[in-house]
Amino acid sequence: MKVFVIAGELSGDKLGGALMQGLQTRVGEVDFHGIGGPLMQAQGLSSLFPMDELSLMGIAEILPKYRHLKRRIAQTAQAVIDAKPDVLITIDSPDFCLRVARIVKEQSDVKIVHYVAPSVWAWRAGRAEKMARYVDHVLALLPFEPPLMTRAGMGCDFVGHPVVNEPVASQAEANRFRTDTGIGDAPMVLVLPGSRRGEVTRLAPIFQNCIRPILDRLPRAKFVIPAAAPVAALVQDLVQDWDMTPIVLDGREKNATAMKRAAFRAADVALAASGTVSLELAASDTPMVIAYDMNWLSRQIISRMLKTDTVTLVNLVSDTRVIPEFIGGKCDPVAIAPAVVDVFTNPDAQRAALSDTMARLGRGGEDPGLRAADAVLRVIAG
Repeated sequence: MKVFVIAGELSGDKLGGALMQGLQTRVGEVDFHGIGGPLMQAQGLSSLFPMDELSLMGIAEILPKYRHLKRRIAQTAQAVIDAKPDVLITIDSPDFCLRVARIVKEQSDVKIVHYVAPSVWAWRAGRAEKMARYVDHVLALLPFEPPLMTRAGMGCDFVGHPVVNEPVASQAEANRFRTDTGIGDAPMVLVLPGSRRGEVTRLAPIFQNCIRPILDRLPRAKFVIPAAAPVAALVQDLVQDWDMTPIVLDGREKNATAMKRAAFRAADVALAASGTVSLELAASDTPMVIAYDMNWLSRQIISRMLKTDTVTLVNLVSDTRVIPEFIGGKCDPVAIAPAVVDVFTNPDAQRAALSDTMARLGRGGEDPGLRAADAVLRVIAG
């Protein structure tokens, strides 16, 4: 069986790696082609070009790279057509993946599966109908998404989110992390400014300006930044200007994953960028505050299109609004810092929502990578 699979960022690489492993578990040897990061490459993929070329977010952020992305879109679509795979699987990154899918569908009869439903519940509801012209099937991470996709004319399976089956550090590992880093019993705040260079550059100064007000209320607090490998050097450079020196966990280190898990479990509260990291925190039962801003132009356009009062996945999946969020113009340290202290003081307000989120995403059920693989095999079988 030949499968062409495309991911454009770290979260997609994680989904792709689990799906590829699931396919190999179900059918044995699979000939993989496409674009992906280290987790997909570990499953046998030789990436057509480095995945981080596609790790862009926001309208204004994409525009300067548009010509280069257009060439990569054409190159990738032609590679799919030439490979003649049994299926093309595109993972999230719609600005790239769905353009590739459209060209492939216009020039071939390759079956196309898109992994991660577009967030039509949040903005640009018409995307699903447009996508249905060239996507045959969708793999949804969130339980309320399949009806939205089938209504638009595509098949859709809720396969669960892989975060529910990822290892979580034990309390002993969390305690050891606190001991080894010298944090001890001090209040511990995770700082998570994202995994893309653009968002880290934008959010790190905002998060930096939250530190002093937090320390005024929690003078013993320690701050830990688990820095993703692609932005680890950038994070280390940025924190040189901070009033206090946070503990930076370098994602390039051999034990980075284990250290990150231990930090997530050990933390009392997290200040995090919007995105799937909220689910990782929920898996570790770590209370959080979400804050995010974007380029001014992107903010103006997206704010006018937004259909929901929250973008935090824990709030959406649990159908609550217990996670404080500060998005766009509200991403202000004056408001964010007191919210972090309040969550530290009253963490139990979020506990039920964190647990319910994991249950609704499939914790305790079949591995999402296997569920996704089974759905892909049904599409191939027709």
